[in-house]
Amino acid sequence: MLKTIDPLLGADLLWMLAAMGHGDDLAVVDDNHPAERIARATVSGRLIRMPGILLPQALKAILTLLPIDDFEPDPIRTMAPVDKRMAQPEVQREVQRLITAKIGRGSKLANLEREAFYRAGEQSFGVVQVGDSRPYGCFLLRKGVIN
Repeated sequence: MLKTIDPLLGADLLWMLAAMGHGDDLAVVDDNHPAERIARATVSGRLIRMPGILLPQALKAILTLLPIDDFEPDPIRTMAPVDKRMAQPEVQREVQRLITAKIGRGSKLANLEREAFYRAGEQSFGVVQVGDSRPYGCFLLRKGVIN
């Protein structure tokens, strides 16, 4: 364990966060997501698993190290519910509150329809799958620069 690094961030995830460049996306997804298939198509080709960890816990830890891109209008995207009448799922509301508290500045989640999210995930640097089974707990985070 290292000082000031959240113990949820294991060696493989630390490598992934450090290896990403400015503008690279990190997909952080729930355990319903086809993460293994999507991860094989990514730049790193790697799937990092965080079993038993809920999305807000994982994202809180990741955001202690990952700068979010402030050049992009939508640096954090989520999978939109297929049923357009569905309100924003609870997991997305929890993550929205976390992101607003952590980075503020107009940090509203942008929605991508399901297949567009899968395609964007395949273009990401890598995939982190958490143990949260709540639906629509899938997010893309674009890495920014360290100021």
